[in-house]
Amino acid sequence: MKNNLYLGLDCSTQSMKAIVIDPVEGKTVAEANVNFGKDLPQYNCPEGYLANADRLVKHADPLMWLAALDLVLIRLRDGGCDMAAIAGIGGDGQQHGSVYLNAEWQKRVQSLDPRLGLPAQINPALARTTSPIWMDSSTFSQCADLNAAFGRQIQTETGSSAIERFAGPQIMLFSQTEPELYAATQRIHLVSSFLCSVLIGRDAPIDFGDGAGMNLLNLKRSEWDRGITAFIDQRAEEARERSRVQMPVQPLIEKLPLLQKNGVAGKLCRYFTKYGLREGIPVAVWTGDNPASLVGTGAWASGVAVVSLGTSDTFFASMDTFRTDPDGCGHVFGNPAGGCMSLICFKNGSVSRDRVRTMLDVSWQFFDQDAFAKTPPGNEGRIALPWFEAEITPPRAETGLRANFDWEKAPPEVLVRAVVEGQALAIRHHSQWIGEFNTIRVTGGASKSAGIRQTLADVFQAKVERIALENSAALGSAMLAASSAAAESSVIGGATSLSAMTKVFTPVQDEVVARSETAACYDKLLTQLTQLEN
Repeated sequence: MKNNLYLGLDCSTQSMKAIVIDPVEGKTVAEANVNFGKDLPQYNCPEGYLANADRLVKHADPLMWLAALDLVLIRLRDGGCDMAAIAGIGGDGQQHGSVYLNAEWQKRVQSLDPRLGLPAQINPALARTTSPIWMDSSTFSQCADLNAAFGRQIQTETGSSAIERFAGPQIMLFSQTEPELYAATQRIHLVSSFLCSVLIGRDAPIDFGDGAGMNLLNLKRSEWDRGITAFIDQRAEEARERSRVQMPVQPLIEKLPLLQKNGVAGKLCRYFTKYGLREGIPVAVWTGDNPASLVGTGAWASGVAVVSLGTSDTFFASMDTFRTDPDGCGHVFGNPAGGCMSLICFKNGSVSRDRVRTMLDVSWQFFDQDAFAKTPPGNEGRIALPWFEAEITPPRAETGLRANFDWEKAPPEVLVRAVVEGQALAIRHHSQWIGEFNTIRVTGGASKSAGIRQTLADVFQAKVERIALENSAALGSAMLAASSAAAESSVIGGATSLSAMTKVFTPVQDEVVARSETAACYDKLLTQLTQLEN
């Protein structure tokens, strides 16, 4: 029997996805999915998070992720996947989510019983029964405190200014509002490192890709930032004294796992043999979903950027050197393939485009193609920004549609191009600090639009490649499992190299070439764009 399959697991906001690849044959051999709301309704997270009277609070039940891990492996096995042929496992978790564990944790994770499920065995180890996730925005005060104390230093050293959804401010809030539970917390994991720990039966490290989304990792020194962690400790101590909690508070830096850039975290523990997996196969260090997608979309090496046209629009790319966004909008994470990656998120993406289409009462055919055939590139200087939600790049609380012309008097084709070009120019403007790119890969639902692809090519003056990937994070995790296992066994290159797997698993469906004659008009429109944003 050949043991040449690799499993990638992706624990996202609403589901747990699994993909099994065969790098030697160059094919995907199995996939499985668990939807949290549909398949695990007992955890009361229909959209991936628990209901809360405070709309800013978005927490999930960490036991749900464990139940999903059990169930997705059952579905792989029962679906006919040859589990014994899997030679390595990789994974990723939704970024920024954090899990809080007590003194029971070490004993529980080291002695998992195959006769029982994961949730029942890990439940007693939870110091906090819920986990804040990336959608949470309840830490405004903590972010203001951190930014006031550290200024631009927090961005230039951790890769981002203090961000509400990041784990550092979330930990700080927990220490201040529930000091007794925080004092009982002995280990704090991210979603990624928590699930990786369960797989290997001991504490797994946090990787630099996911760890950079905490405001705690000093990317310049490749270590936990002692100044920031000490500042949070000080606030935690003040809260403990106010509430008269008798238990001493362990320093935050001792609650955090070790850091590891990439490679193997450990060996698969005996518990998972119940699913047909072999005990002792290597488990790669888990990363965040965005870094995993960087690998899965084939953008892990320099020169290629990815624009994901989804509910929100996201721009990400690898970086040859560590640098940060002077405007403070972009983020820097570790790249699982080495070095760093950048990421910029625009909240008003496809949801806003769809709202404009509905307002105009036009078909997708008109929005995607016809409107562009009827209007010239540059739209005679008319651009618009559909900020129906409070935008985060740049941060603007005011909502509404912005245009530099009379919106009510223009025909539908002009309005469509104005919105698409405005969004494309915003992506270009806010990504310029990262560098220039000859190739941009587009993914997500709106990548099917020929008009949007051509607009991106012209605005960036770059080749735009469309790739069809529904599970780029899970695929990236499977690729990292294969490359990490090969590196551990001193196998260099071959079918399990990231370069070889990228060619096989992320083929280009079609490409659009930039029209050089449009460059000048879009350069000129950048000035209009910045005025419109302000």
